[in-house]
Amino acid sequence: MFKKYLQIHPKDNIIVALSDLKKGEPFSIQDIVGNLQQEIQAKHKFALHDYTVGDKLIMYGVLIGVATKQIAQGAAITIDNVAHASSEFDSRQEKINWEAPDISKWKNKTFNGYHRADGKVGTSNYWIIVPLTFCENRNVDVLKDALLEPLGYLSSKDFSVNTASLISQYKSGVPLADLMETSLIQPADEIIKNRVFPNVDGIKFLKHEGGCGGTREDAEALCHLLAGYITNPNVAGATVLSLGCQNAQIKMIQDAIALKDASFSKPIYILEQQQSSSEPAFIEDAIKKTFVGLIEANKTVRKPAPLSKLVVGLECGGSDGFSGISANPSLGYASDLLVALGGSPILSEFPELNGVEQDLINRCVTKKDAERFTSLMQTYAKQAIAVGSGFKNNPSPGNIKDGLITDAMKSAGAAKKGGTSPVVEVLDYTERVTKSGLNLLCTPGNDVESTTALAGSGANIIVFTTGLGTPTGNPITSVIKVSSNHKLSEKMEDIIDINTGTIITGEDTIITKGEEILEYIIQVANGNIIPKAVKLGQDDFIPWKRGISL
Repeated sequence: MFKKYLQIHPKDNIIVALSDLKKGEPFSIQDIVGNLQQEIQAKHKFALHDYTVGDKLIMYGVLIGVATKQIAQGAAITIDNVAHASSEFDSRQEKINWEAPDISKWKNKTFNGYHRADGKVGTSNYWIIVPLTFCENRNVDVLKDALLEPLGYLSSKDFSVNTASLISQYKSGVPLADLMETSLIQPADEIIKNRVFPNVDGIKFLKHEGGCGGTREDAEALCHLLAGYITNPNVAGATVLSLGCQNAQIKMIQDAIALKDASFSKPIYILEQQQSSSEPAFIEDAIKKTFVGLIEANKTVRKPAPLSKLVVGLECGGSDGFSGISANPSLGYASDLLVALGGSPILSEFPELNGVEQDLINRCVTKKDAERFTSLMQTYAKQAIAVGSGFKNNPSPGNIKDGLITDAMKSAGAAKKGGTSPVVEVLDYTERVTKSGLNLLCTPGNDVESTTALAGSGANIIVFTTGLGTPTGNPITSVIKVSSNHKLSEKMEDIIDINTGTIITGEDTIITKGEEILEYIIQVANGNIIPKAVKLGQDDFIPWKRGISL
């Protein structure tokens, strides 16, 4: 049954509008009745009581802000009358008992994946070409041009653009008006795919702007991130290009690989340009060795694997006022199902856990992890303040426009992606997931920096919730996009895989949508479904330099 407004938690004293509400409309929450003082747009909030300056505002059962002006019952909650505020926290834990959801539907299910020597299982099979420094980006482009089309990887998109026909008509003297009517787009069924290596899903090129010119710590972090990609189960092998004199030295990445996988056995070719006789010779050597590596990678085929081998990154971006009540809790339920099945979800974006720290601390299995999470959050917050910012500046203009007016409000909804299960380990940036269960990973809130980090820590699938829409993907890990509302799923159908707007309109529940998300994850892991971010070639890769990024 469709509701026009919602009190998310019994303690909440601000109410979210599920549809546009008119001035004067009556409302009734528990035993409280009133009338709206003004129009309230869908996704935005209104006051359940009268508030004076300094009064605390509660949503999702946690502190999300304080009143900066008098607010009348039924008036809109906005950035003009509310300021960010969040609860204090420390590493002391309260014991929380977790009741796992029913997993009988999936108990004996498997997915067909790529088994690696270290026991991990990939959901895709990619070869990657990695520069150790931005100086090699141009050579990466040369390799891209030399390899993709001849090997049958014409496009990762579900369409191609025939610019050649435009050029041909121009040279033939076709009038400009007719030229503008030329159809350039060819759908997937018209694209000839003739891959030389059918078991290799693609070759990915991880260009970046780092490796030299920054601090030694930046180079170290970059090498650990790149090592995470090389050891990710979705990667069959790698070609690494080094200039030779950069901060990110070859030994640095070799040591990082050994730290993540002591018995590393994937094919890897590391070439140093300053030791080569010429640039053409360097390129030729890289192409030949990559070709040999692809022959080896093509020998790997999909085989059944238990669902416990799924490592799923939990991400959100372009969030709106519905994200925390539809898409995120649905993903959270899928996360709980995965944990019960022995899998490993990863909750990241530490700036978007502001205000819910104590709940996550209480969920940590060990005191050590509770203390580590506390330390990482406090350090991040202090660094943000030191540069004149702070978590209070996290909501973007798009977030605010669509109802997320404080960081604590945004965070309380974002944290719902992590479900309710215990936290088995707290990881810092670039550290690898090794334990089954919910992991916390320190990353920025920036969408691409965070998804980049999730893949670097071992995610073989990423689920990305959004309320406003964002064309974000990852080179090696499939990104599934989940819409929080109907409007987005209809407007940006080309990027959305699953719509949870049916929760807002009362057609579905968090449980039914969570189950749907898990089923979709399994189909993607099987290779039966290709998410739209993959079809569109959304191969975003941005390393975090450990500066302040909200």
